[in-house]
Amino acid sequence: MRTLTVALGLAVLLGANGSAPAQHIGTKQEQSACSRDASRFCRKDLGDDNAVQQCLQGKRASLSSSCRKVFESHGM
Repeated sequence: MRTLTVALGLAVLLGANGSAPAQHIGTKQEQSACSRDASRFCRKDLGDDNAVQQCLQGKRASLSSSCRKVFESHGM
């Protein structure tokens, strides 16, 4: 379950402020799968991995199929 926090922190890495990349756990594929959704639905939370995760979970019905699959692969 904690692995998903990593996967969603990735969204911060790809969509945040353009500064030096942060260290996040999660595969590049997981990061890629959710970064667009995080930027679209959770822009205000970028920079806070846990908040991004919660935000995306709250928007689950609207997530892209690839991001939804990341959540499902982590049992969420």
